[in-house]
Amino acid sequence: TDIAGGLPRVVELFEARTPRGSARLARLSDVVRIDEDEGKGIPVTVVGDDGTEDTVILPSQVRMLVSNGQEVKAGEPITTGPFDPKELMEIKGIRETQVYLVEEVQKVYRDQGVSIHDKHIEIIVRQMTRRVGVQEPGATDFLPGERVDAKKFRDTNRRIFEEGHRPAEGRPELMGITKASLATESWLSAASFQETTRVLTEAAIDGRGDNLLGLKENIIIGKLIPAGTGMMKYREFDIVAPDYQPMAYYSSEEDPAELLARLHGDYNADDQVVESN
Repeated sequence: TDIAGGLPRVVELFEARTPRGSARLARLSDVVRIDEDEGKGIPVTVVGDDGTEDTVILPSQVRMLVSNGQEVKAGEPITTGPFDPKELMEIKGIRETQVYLVEEVQKVYRDQGVSIHDKHIEIIVRQMTRRVGVQEPGATDFLPGERVDAKKFRDTNRRIFEEGHRPAEGRPELMGITKASLATESWLSAASFQETTRVLTEAAIDGRGDNLLGLKENIIIGKLIPAGTGMMKYREFDIVAPDYQPMAYYSSEEDPAELLARLHGDYNADDQVVESN
């Protein structure tokens, strides 16, 4: 097989799809209790320290990785199969999910003998996990169910908290790369990707502007991209040099003798320099 054979798995991961035959994950940390199959499947229950129970009904033919009375931790697989990244994020959080996605993508390429640095995959995964779903807006201007940028969510909550008001509550969301690209704040960037008509129509109806903060939107209009020396912090500074004197220059409209006289002194008729006092 060549590397193309593993690409469907990479697409599945980057689009954050639920894989076929995905593993069931424990939602609580404690002891597993496996009851008898009564014809509807095998009831597997994880009993928490506080008495709470989480029960799942598993098909009879499924291969289990736990036994009756075994201790498990939240997020550990109960059955065989690949993890559902959305379920993993719900149970373990954003960091564990990011690590899992990077490792799974790397596994596909390593199996084909291809070496890719983690940072390239991490950039994509960061874009997939940069949104927060608002559950309780608190004193902010967010709406329930709204998806906002994680940095904007943190900055707004910090400001609201410092003002003594109730911050918003939300949970990280995992989005596939197609959906994440269309959910960007820049309508120029989104329109250049997919669903151009819908993106432009919605932007026009909402009267949205574009602050041109990303790479794509600046490339589209021919501006310097905000990276490297093009970053805003490199454009807004003054050169402090107390002893600086502007360099004299010669133009075709200026007599060379006048330029030299200005620099070194006056030239007499015998082409000898008379030093200026």
